[in-house]
Amino acid sequence: MTETLSPTRWANDISIILRTVLGAERIPVNIQVVAKEISQIKFPDDPITVVRGDVLPGFEGSLSPAPPGKVGWGIFYNNGFTSKGRINFTLGHEFGHYLLHRKAYPKGFQCSNEDMASWESEYAQIEQQANVFAANLLMPLDDFREQIGVRLRPSLDDLGSCGDRYQVSLIAAILRWLQYTERRSVLVVSRDGFILWARSSSAAMKTGLLYRTRNRPPVEIPPLSLAAQKNSVIGHAGEAEHDSGVWRNEPCKEFVLYSDQYDFTISLLHFDDALPYWEARAKADLL
Repeated sequence: MTETLSPTRWANDISIILRTVLGAERIPVNIQVVAKEISQIKFPDDPITVVRGDVLPGFEGSLSPAPPGKVGWGIFYNNGFTSKGRINFTLGHEFGHYLLHRKAYPKGFQCSNEDMASWESEYAQIEQQANVFAANLLMPLDDFREQIGVRLRPSLDDLGSCGDRYQVSLIAAILRWLQYTERRSVLVVSRDGFILWARSSSAAMKTGLLYRTRNRPPVEIPPLSLAAQKNSVIGHAGEAEHDSGVWRNEPCKEFVLYSDQYDFTISLLHFDDALPYWEARAKADLL
């Protein structure tokens, strides 16, 4: 291994070590132990020596160099969080910064939720790299595919079970599934009737199923969607088959979860298969 490996290569190499040593017991990844032991093996003169919670107002986590006169690094998560999944992903993210970026940023990092959502600037791009590392390490692709096949249309409960298996948040599990599914599916996170952000699977993007929210006026969620009709759902979750014209100009199935704790609503949308835009246009030109 070298320090110039990509985020995915770093995660895959560590996963191979964990599989060799622990077998099936490698999941869920004990990120606190793994970060310390891998850093001690690979970089004994500059290891991670501390992993724990701390008071970090306004931040999810941090990677900090040791005080003057000492060597090594510390990884910290906001001890105001109670979600084990959120904490684990934060630790994986900061471990990614340690492996990928500590030489270029010797003062370390303090990472907020907003930093992780913005990918435009150089600084935000390295946050995205840390997210890619954490997702690949905590949710190995081969294992995830065994839980949910590439052609399945999972419910939020199905993906929540994966989140429990890998000890990550539901949103992290959904984003990981969207990376490999062959289905046309879209995750929409909304609050107060407007879309905060959305992510589409590759198959969905190729057919124009995406919601752009950055640097644009607020995008309102459809009034007939479940996300907009919380009072019509018993409990905190529901599902519905929609006709064309609700979310887009085609039918879809919506799974919804209302999170009072985090003050947002999650909608997972499944659409039927369709040809990519350019193939559909070429076919139409032949008629």
